[in-house]
Amino acid sequence: MIEALKSDDVVNKVGGRFKLAVLVQKRLVDVTFGAPLLVERGDKTLMEAVVQEVLEGKITLEPADRSAQAAARAEAAEARAAAGPAEADEDEA
Repeated sequence: MIEALKSDDVVNKVGGRFKLAVLVQKRLVDVTFGAPLLVERGDKTLMEAVVQEVLEGKITLEPADRSAQAAARAEAAEARAAAGPAEADEDEA
């Protein structure tokens, strides 16, 4: 077992066990597909290296960009509004 996970320090640093699990999983995928590690791996497993990145504050779990989500919703609403009258005409025919 990874020693750092035995204490709650790493869990508290991220903000909870679920957030830690998500962060570690996403980072493991990134590293597996070629992203460089931000700590020296040495003889550590990949999981241990990722947990070390968390402990050192080199990676964090950022919330989704709300402005990008709002822009996507606005664009979808515009597309529906632009298509709306044409679809209504077809329904009436």
